[in-house]
Amino acid sequence: MEEKHFNGIRGTKPSRGYIQVYTGNGKGKTTAALGLALRAAGAGKKVFFAQFVKGLPYSETKIIERCLPGIVLRQYGRGCFIHGKPGEKDIEAAAAGMEEISEIVRSGVYDIVVLDEASIAVYFNLITPDMLIELLKSKPEQTEIIVTGRYAPQELIDMADLVTEMKEIKHYYNEGVEAREGIEY
Repeated sequence: MEEKHFNGIRGTKPSRGYIQVYTGNGKGKTTAALGLALRAAGAGKKVFFAQFVKGLPYSETKIIERCLPGIVLRQYGRGCFIHGKPGEKDIEAAAAGMEEISEIVRSGVYDIVVLDEASIAVYFNLITPDMLIELLKSKPEQTEIIVTGRYAPQELIDMADLVTEMKEIKHYYNEGVEAREGIEY
């Protein structure tokens, strides 16, 4: 591996991409993935950010479209939250997403692929754990993949190279504070 120096920090240029998982019931999984995407884009890497379940114009989608051409963001949700059992349109949106994302991952065009809320898509049976695992197995060696969402299946945790659990200790939502633009969405 080639050694690289940056502001006194010694590191190596990675020869392969890893699988990272951000899970747990705490806030910050998508935000962490967005931070990594921002860092990667700043380093000249190509990033594909896929959002399962989500289909609304959140603040992050707006700024990415306006200012960050190195990040391509696509949503594979219907624009509403899933309460209870998902409908047929939710399943169709996730299936279309998996089809497109599978092609994107196998192409090797992107250095970083984020599968935001993919664990929730598995939890709601929009996609199967096997579909997610097969997608991860198909990645080119150099591609880094980040999977976010509560309830990460054990198969995913076992396969991942890095797993971070966001744990809720205290949240103002429990005190009646609603989601705020620019903070939660």
